[in-house]
Amino acid sequence: MSRVGFIGTGHIAAPMARALARDGHEVSVSDRNAQIAAELAAQTPRITVLGNQAVVDRSDILFLCLRPDVAPDVLPGLEFRAGQQIVSVMAGVSRADLLGVCAPADAISQTIPIGFMEHGGCPLAAYPDGAVLEALFGQTNTVIPVASEAALNQHFAACKLIPGMLDMMATASGWLSERTGDARKAELFVTRLLGGYLAALGDVEAGRLTTERDALATPGTISRMMIEGLEGGDMRQVLTDTLNRINTRLEGMA
Repeated sequence: MSRVGFIGTGHIAAPMARALARDGHEVSVSDRNAQIAAELAAQTPRITVLGNQAVVDRSDILFLCLRPDVAPDVLPGLEFRAGQQIVSVMAGVSRADLLGVCAPADAISQTIPIGFMEHGGCPLAAYPDGAVLEALFGQTNTVIPVASEAALNQHFAACKLIPGMLDMMATASGWLSERTGDARKAELFVTRLLGGYLAALGDVEAGRLTTERDALATPGTISRMMIEGLEGGDMRQVLTDTLNRINTRLEGMA
């Protein structure tokens, strides 16, 4: 088991800390967000709340989970050590900046965790090396090494598909609720419909999504009406344009 620490204790760090403690690792979290840190420590004796430098000193693997605007005020005041493994989840903080502020530690990885990862099934894009993530989370989550820091930011942009899909699902659920008069059952139906179908896909290869789409939405069917409606509203171009804008913003932050 490893000694793992978290600098910054919020909605990104908390699920990872719980998952690692559950798996038997010794976890320490910073007291920057005192309420969340205290809640984590109360949930398991394997989680300890410490000051920032004490977390660094205790950890062999250190996750940096600060907001990008806060990181420049916190990280330069900490002393890292050679051989320490650093994992950053801070979007827009470049690898070059991390190498400078974390010296002499130079084993630095970057990733994009999503909150549901503690339950498994989360894809973890990683740059430049996913080995430490594979060791910690690989049994229940899929680590996907990417070729460059730019590619990592592009994967991060793609993560924003989640709120977009939730908005579409909420719209469909609302439509169904207005007609059935039962909001709870409408939302239950829509969430189970999408969640169950995606879970049943299993391993995905390139082109699988379009193959599945076309198998459902054959010409002349009611399913095809949905595709034609989205095409008529130019929704694909809207999605592509939005992803491009998010990626441009991420590039500007780095």
